[in-house]
Amino acid sequence: MLLAIDTSAGTDVAVVSDQGRVIGEFREPSSRHHAEVIGAAISTALEAAGLTAAEITDVVCGMGPGPFTGLRVGVAAARTFAFARGLPLHPMPSHDAIAHEWRHAHPASTGPLLVTTDARRRELAMSHYPAGSVLADGGFELIAPDAVPDADARADARQVSAAHLALAWLARQEQGVPADADEILYLRAPDAKPGAVPKRVTA
Repeated sequence: MLLAIDTSAGTDVAVVSDQGRVIGEFREPSSRHHAEVIGAAISTALEAAGLTAAEITDVVCGMGPGPFTGLRVGVAAARTFAFARGLPLHPMPSHDAIAHEWRHAHPASTGPLLVTTDARRRELAMSHYPAGSVLADGGFELIAPDAVPDADARADARQVSAAHLALAWLARQEQGVPADADEILYLRAPDAKPGAVPKRVTA
């Protein structure tokens, strides 16, 4: 059983079976109060699934891109849960969940896909997924909304589905795609100034 956690936008927690069946979820769209919500979110998802923490075998964690404060709450919760129970932790780019959800809803569209999320400061975080790939090409970049390139397929998301995060990880497993580094993808370094080039920050 997989426990998936993402706080790159709202707070999203899901319990998914190894066969890809979503059996418990908690969704809070607000991008605030992650720390106050995360504990109840995990408990509610487990209760909805009819499971205890002892029945979870793997933890899937959304690593962003996302803002520093909210994102680290979910990552810390996922790491703590995995460490406390001696479980493997599978870090995943949050945009992978959006790409998986969009492709699931549009099975006939098999070409390239652009994924965007709100990066604040009048910018979007954008990832490009080549045709047939579960991996973004080159990670994410910050871009002005009017500078997003034309695309036949584009997914603009306000929240990340933890359920689809787990399903995206299962898809990686099926295709033999290696795991990402356990590295948080902050939108900007905590001390960055507006206009700075985004970079990956090791937690």
